[in-house]
Amino acid sequence: MTEIHQPIKLMPVLYIPHGGGPMPLLDEPGHRDLIGFLKNISTELPTPKAILMISGHWENRVAAISSSPNPQMFYDYMGFPKECYQYQYPAPGSPSLAQQIATLLTAQKIDCVLDENRGYDHGTFVPLMLMYPKANIPVVQLSLLRSLDPAKHIALGQAIASLREQGVLIIGSGMSFHERDGSYEHSAQFDDWLTETLLRTQSQKATQRLVNWASAPAARDCHRREDHLLPMHVCFGAAMDTTKHAEKIYTGLLFGKRIAGFLWR
Repeated sequence: MTEIHQPIKLMPVLYIPHGGGPMPLLDEPGHRDLIGFLKNISTELPTPKAILMISGHWENRVAAISSSPNPQMFYDYMGFPKECYQYQYPAPGSPSLAQQIATLLTAQKIDCVLDENRGYDHGTFVPLMLMYPKANIPVVQLSLLRSLDPAKHIALGQAIASLREQGVLIIGSGMSFHERDGSYEHSAQFDDWLTETLLRTQSQKATQRLVNWASAPAARDCHRREDHLLPMHVCFGAAMDTTKHAEKIYTGLLFGKRIAGFLWR
């Protein structure tokens, strides 16, 4: 009798804008659309067994992986009301998942370290408090590389892609526009380029475009430093071998600039 193998159902990969500091948790009026998106996006996703967050607020010389079973809070902002330093997101960590990620990276000759001390930074806890407020899903964080090399961040994503087969939701948390200066026109030009790249460009060419993202229209007007863009590169890498194109699942204005979120199913 021929054995029938069911195709493996992959968890989606998600790139989200996380807003300005803790402002989404303060119900800041300019964040209302983004708050609504973050509160509702989980209804479009299968329930994950664990979450891997790549936040634009953690960089390390080599890839660092949070490995505490009970991560603390890391309030990496200043000048906000007292309540912003009392938020708690008591989701457990997962030392076993952290070790598995380290094994996957090492297999691809990507240097990495486990970090038992890293707490949840606001690129992690702010969106997750809105997306999964029960805090009952284990969360592990993966750092960016301090080199900010786009090709290496795509490679990071490729190395961890198999986690999707195990029910791990990979989330890149950043901003598709991240500058105090710059105009709406700049944000629109870059957003159009990013949308074309992720939604309508063949994978190999899309990879080349993302590696050379700084040559895109208005790129450096939108990201003088690419820390909030590179979580998207990791997401792209995690999805590129199994998912043809992304979907644009969020577009909105924040401080008068266009921002976007993308999903790979």
